[in-house]
Amino acid sequence: MKLRILTTLCLLLGITPAVAGTYDLEVGPISLDVSGQSVDGFAINGQVPAPLLRFKEGEDLTINVTNTLKVDTSIHWHGFVLPFDQDGVPGMSFPGIKPGETFTYRFKAPKAGTYWYHSHSGLQEGAGMYGPIIIEPEGREPFRYDRDHVVVLSDWHEDSPMQVFRNLKRSPDYYNGIQRTVGEFFRDAEQDGLDATISDRLDWGEMRMMPSDISDVQGYTYLMNGQNADQNWTGLFEPGERIRLRFINASAMTFFDVRIPGLKMTVVQADANNVRPVPVDEFRIAVAETYDVIVRPREDKAFTIFAETMARDGFARGTLAPREGMSGEVPDLRDPPRLTMADMDHGSMEGMDHSKMDHAAMGHGMGSMDHSKMDHAAMGHDMGAMMSGEDDDPFYAPGSGLEPDAANGGKFLSLADLRAQEPLYDERPYDREIRLRLTGNMERYMWSINGKKLSEAEPLRLQYGERVRFTFINETMMAHPMHLHGMWKIVDVGAGKWNPLKHVLTVPPNVTISADVEVDAPGQWAFHCHLMYHMAAGMFRKVIVEGGPEDTAMIDPELEKLWGMANADAVSGAHH
Repeated sequence: MKLRILTTLCLLLGITPAVAGTYDLEVGPISLDVSGQSVDGFAINGQVPAPLLRFKEGEDLTINVTNTLKVDTSIHWHGFVLPFDQDGVPGMSFPGIKPGETFTYRFKAPKAGTYWYHSHSGLQEGAGMYGPIIIEPEGREPFRYDRDHVVVLSDWHEDSPMQVFRNLKRSPDYYNGIQRTVGEFFRDAEQDGLDATISDRLDWGEMRMMPSDISDVQGYTYLMNGQNADQNWTGLFEPGERIRLRFINASAMTFFDVRIPGLKMTVVQADANNVRPVPVDEFRIAVAETYDVIVRPREDKAFTIFAETMARDGFARGTLAPREGMSGEVPDLRDPPRLTMADMDHGSMEGMDHSKMDHAAMGHGMGSMDHSKMDHAAMGHDMGAMMSGEDDDPFYAPGSGLEPDAANGGKFLSLADLRAQEPLYDERPYDREIRLRLTGNMERYMWSINGKKLSEAEPLRLQYGERVRFTFINETMMAHPMHLHGMWKIVDVGAGKWNPLKHVLTVPPNVTISADVEVDAPGQWAFHCHLMYHMAAGMFRKVIVEGGPEDTAMIDPELEKLWGMANADAVSGAHH
């Protein structure tokens, strides 16, 4: 009992308990008011976000999770490489945690870095059940810093996640609050001509889509470490210190563009993997990604951490300051972006195979060029210059409305900029390729892979020890952050053995990106889009790794039965 009290107290304070290795977490209901209205949600140890967990690299962990809810729950350790039966996906890696029960997770802490944890049950993640994790290194870091702050970004809606999902199924534009205006029509007509403007409107009308469909859900209150913009979360510093900011996007549906006006950021880690330092003015963080940056404020003044949504419908913000109570200048929101026909291939309706399409003949230019066959290292950003301008990002379709620009005209981080600090795996050719078309029907709010929802698809079967290239072909007009549990993705940016490792790979509209997976984790794993409602609507696959030191014969037949019973569109488990 004393141990339980000690570990719970330490977790509430965000520190490692004196008796290392055993931790207690309790899942329960909470009522939270961050938007002017009290909303019921889910909390871990009474907190949103959940307590910061600090573990030591290689530490033997025992984590007791007690469920005090009236519905099932779970915890998934996002980005962790661990035995599959500790991964925390109900019906796939374990049965879930029933009301009143305690489940004990046991595994070793992974390699050092910034991670997070969240529920994988009943869309609970979207109602507060998420928290940060820091794995401390055994040795020295390859970069210097004097102190660190965790910055958890999230979105909070006054409608419950299940209500949001029902509304999206009823009308996909239910939460689209940034529509094109009459003023935009006249502006476009003046710039492009009346005929071209009318033709553009008709094209979008035929597709029953809108160029303002940047995000499925707007109307969120955006939070930084659980606080809204007026509450102004503050991280302290002494002028001249190097500050490590560990950004985690724990949102259900929101991409953020992050900047700190007046400070240059140096990216040193992406998805818990050290990268060669990249100085930037701004970066985009997709749902479920993590980025670590180092800043060095030299002045005795406050600086605003500004996380603007990709749709420009709001922002989360906090402050870096020498003292509490200070506030920096808060930038205005930029104009909302608009999708273009470069983001939506006319021919890429559900079931279309991009490998058999003549894009040049169709008038799409190089918008759906297969990046997996390009030497990005040799071509660098010159590839973008060949297409439509020197500053084009090679991982966006040329002319894309989503291609980012830094607010101050400076450097915006590109996936092409990332290089591994040290390779985790030996360089070798992949053994086979699996092509995954990211597909969907926005009108019916159905999301799928290769034209099939989870409930219609067979599992992907991999063999232990092989290297598999996954090629993602995005045939939709939305960006999809794809997450494979249990294994790293080596993203092909043309850098050979220095290609970066990620656990989440964002595939923008009308773009093809490849990543290799070293199949080194026996068991069965979840593979899905991390936009919560896309996952729930069917953009999800089960991956089975066969063979190896622990063959999948160890998979409990009862789990397979449970998965078959629960394998519907809303794949997260029990709902509230």
